[in-house]
Amino acid sequence: MSEPIPNPQLLRSLGRLARGLSALFWGLPAALIVCAETARADWLKPLGILPALAVNALLLYGLWQMADFQKQERPWRNALDRALLLGLVNLGLCPFIFWHNKLPGQIFFSAAMMLLEISAVLFLFNLNLVLKRLGAMLPDETLRHETRQFSALNRWLLSALLLFAIGFIGLSEIPRPALAIGWVLVVVERASHLLLVFFVLLPLAMTMALIWKTKEVILDAVFGARQ
Repeated sequence: MSEPIPNPQLLRSLGRLARGLSALFWGLPAALIVCAETARADWLKPLGILPALAVNALLLYGLWQMADFQKQERPWRNALDRALLLGLVNLGLCPFIFWHNKLPGQIFFSAAMMLLEISAVLFLFNLNLVLKRLGAMLPDETLRHETRQFSALNRWLLSALLLFAIGFIGLSEIPRPALAIGWVLVVVERASHLLLVFFVLLPLAMTMALIWKTKEVILDAVFGARQ
């Protein structure tokens, strides 16, 4: 007796899901590098706002590809829609990276940069929710456990980053901070690179690992169904 033919629509949605995960996997580090270089370097200035727009558009493309999978699942769709909304916000604000580099003294550009940084952290936070919901729908218990565990850790780290940034900004706005507060601000500013690695690069690396693992599970399911 021949095996049942896989659902063509399901296979097509799984293929788009895998392409979307690939776009996210390569788009996340590209967005971090390009946006950081656009903010502080001069070698991207001839290209203007195009590099930042391109990498943020790649992230949106990845989420849009994933939107065809399991449209009837409400928690999955809600998490994906929030990530898409924040991706659109990032796409709209990313040109201010270039403009702030050209005119760093403009308060409006500085405020837009701060809003972009908050939106980018929230985007990564919601992307981990998307991966958690996606892992819960895929038939792999190991992946389900890993996405639940590591996405929770990533969300805790990103939440701590936001609270830490809000506290740092609040303390730095004190007109005449106490000696202890001023010492804390100096130490935090000097340790900013280590804090960046722990609170940003670590969640980013774990998110990329979850994306890669999820894509591998999907590809195994697609090719296994065709054998």
